[in-house]
Amino acid sequence: MQQEQLIKTLRDLKLSGMADALASQLEKPLNQDLSFEDRLELMLNHELNNRQNRKIASSLKSAEFRQPASAEDIIYKAERGLNKQQMLSLFSCDFIRKAHNVIITGATGCGKSYIASAIGHHACRLGFKVKYWHLPYQVDMLGFSHLDNTYLKQLKSLDKFDVLILDDFGCIKMSSRDRQDLFTIIEGRHGFKSIIITSQLPVKSWYDYLNEPTLADAMMDRILQNTHRIELSGKSMRKANTVIDYSMPQELATNAKNPWE
Repeated sequence: MQQEQLIKTLRDLKLSGMADALASQLEKPLNQDLSFEDRLELMLNHELNNRQNRKIASSLKSAEFRQPASAEDIIYKAERGLNKQQMLSLFSCDFIRKAHNVIITGATGCGKSYIASAIGHHACRLGFKVKYWHLPYQVDMLGFSHLDNTYLKQLKSLDKFDVLILDDFGCIKMSSRDRQDLFTIIEGRHGFKSIIITSQLPVKSWYDYLNEPTLADAMMDRILQNTHRIELSGKSMRKANTVIDYSMPQELATNAKNPWE
């Protein structure tokens, strides 16, 4: 009865890891031959691991990834154009500590989103806070936020995240306000927090896509500073029976010369 009460007290104190470890020790006679210090160390280590796992689970939930992804499952086929040393460097997350950016470009289905998500998942496990945005959807949400006066609140909420993943940049037409919203986000993070951008468009086409020379110059100047670039090639990594169609803009019209080609 005393043992049950002790376990209950540990749980009441929100020390569930220690409670589980004590219960396990009591069920295994061999553990009872350990010294008090050794048993206490096992319980404390179990509590620390339990708290760390809960923290990681909370970070992954807060990130709102669209898919599970891991560094171990990335396929390094030669035709993909992936540099393994570059990827290992990115998975160290040193780019986050330096507030650098990552740009991943390539055709539909070549694995851009998966790689971005894998970096994000790994960053969560290392203790960084990550937010995943599917940009075509989020652009609409930002538009609605202007109507219900939550725009500034949404911008402020991004401050706590070390990494913002902007997935599928360039897949939809953006209004002037949409472009300004995106620039405001990028400007707010420049030099302070990291951004990972994935896009079907090659970087040299972004200027034309934005279609506002002054804003495009300012935005790309900030994006391309201290940026690690991955240009994927090869065939689609998706299964043949999977159909995902993100419509590309039909025209990237501009009268201004593109200085980023």
